[in-house]
Parts: sequence; C-alpha cells; structure tokens
Amino acid sequence: GVVEACLLHMLKRRAAGFLRTDKVAALFTKVGKTYAVAGDICKKVQELQQQVESRKNQPNGQEPLKRQGSTTSKTPVLTPQAIKHIWVRTALIEKVLDKIVQYIVDNCSKYYEKEALLADPVYGPILASLLVGPCALEYTKLKTADHYWTDPSADELVQRHRIHGVHGRQDSPSKRPALGIRKRHSSGSTSEDRFAASAREYVESLHQNSRTHLLYGKNNVLVQPKDDLEAIPGYLSLHQSADSLTLKWTPNQLMNGTLGDSE
Repeated sequence: GVVEACLLHMLKRRAAGFLRTDKVAALFTKVGKTYAVAGDICKKVQELQQQVESRKNQPNGQEPLKRQGSTTSKTPVLTPQAIKHIWVRTALIEKVLDKIVQYIVDNCSKYYEKEALLADPVYGPILASLLVGPCALEYTKLKTADHYWTDPSADELVQRHRIHGVHGRQDSPSKRPALGIRKRHSSGSTSEDRFAASAREYVESLHQNSRTHLLYGKNNVLVQPKDDLEAIPGYLSLHQSADSLTLKWTPNQLMNGTLGDSE
C-alpha cells in the first residue's frame, strides 16, 4: 500500500490512461509496453485476475470436485487485500519490483509531474534502493491480518537469550534452563514472589514483541554493585517502547535461573 501511494503521487493524467479506477494497473500496463520485465508482470497479473474471476463464477459444489480431480492446475486463493494490491504484490513476489520502480524513476518525465516523489532526484532513487531488500526475500509463507504476533513462551525466550558465564555451564545445551529461582529461605515471602515475577517479566521483554523492541543486547557486561565486591557478569540490553528508552542489566545467574544463595 505504501509503495502504491508513492507510485500514484502526482502521476500524469495521460499516464493513468482510461483505467481511472485502477491507476496502478494503467501505469504498469504503460511501462510494460517499453520494459519487458514490467510486460511479464502484466501477463502474470492478468492470468491471476482471470483465475480469480473463474473461481468466483464456479458454482459452490463444483470447485471441490475440480480440485480433487486435477493435480496440475491450482487456482490461487487471494485475499481481498492481496487483490487490491495485486500489481505491486505480484512484482514483489517475482522479485522485480525494485527494477520496475528504478525504470520508472529513470524515465520519470514520461509518467510524472515535476513535483512528484518519483521525479525527485533524491527520493526517487532512494525508493528504488529500499525495495532491493524486500525483493530479495522468498515469500513462501505470508502472514494473514489476524496473525501479526506469535510470541513464544517465556521458556523459549530463555532458550534463545540465555547467557553462558565465563566458566560455562555443566548441563546439556539441549536442556532448557529452568525459569524458577531458588529461594534462600524455606519459608516463601511475597517479596520473593514479586522478585521471581519480575525476573520472568524481564526475560519475556528480551524478545521483540508488539509492546517493546529490543534495540541492542550484549553478553557478559561487568557490573560492580559494591566497592568491596568483585564485578558480576550480566546481560545489558536497550529497549524501546512507544514513549521511552529503557536500559536494563541482569546478572547471568538470574538469566540462567541458577541464583542459588547469591544476594
């Protein structure tokens, strides 16, 4: 959607052609006449649109029979959002969106007004360069709108982010460390419970999620809590939320769940 908005910014009327309801389609079609890569995308999109239309026209009871009887032809299932952005989406999945945008930027005077974003000598090439990364990815499995975040459990987070001390740990690498913290006294207290809950919450925050982002993390950062105590290795991390930055440090023993009798 963002790429489409950039492509449509101050697009010339004659570049949009007669397809005023779908200006992106008109732009791709016009570019495809002089650029073979865009021409191939036009053919692919037209095939997809025909398949989607034929799928709509199929009676409800016939499609499953067709699907069972045919192993070669596979009608793609496209969401309304995918159909809405089918031109940019297809070029992205085919890994040529950056090349098409670069071609449009190089020939911007044909398609855009002078004040357009893609006609800008700085912003136009930057947009094409930014699309090189996304076009290098394999889109074999796309997330749906109701599946934005699937954070792993706290135990899984410890497995990912656990820190090995200087002397190393004796247990097997495949064994997940326990989240529980050994208490110094046999009788439990609310303060210790709160401490354990705080530790669990911190471990959960190490993973990037919908609330905070882990910007930076470094293992074995030494901190000296008191003048008469030796420095303790721990995990230093920088987190970003909507309105603040937070710097955190946690000793390795707490991260590994082996606090023992340490204070």
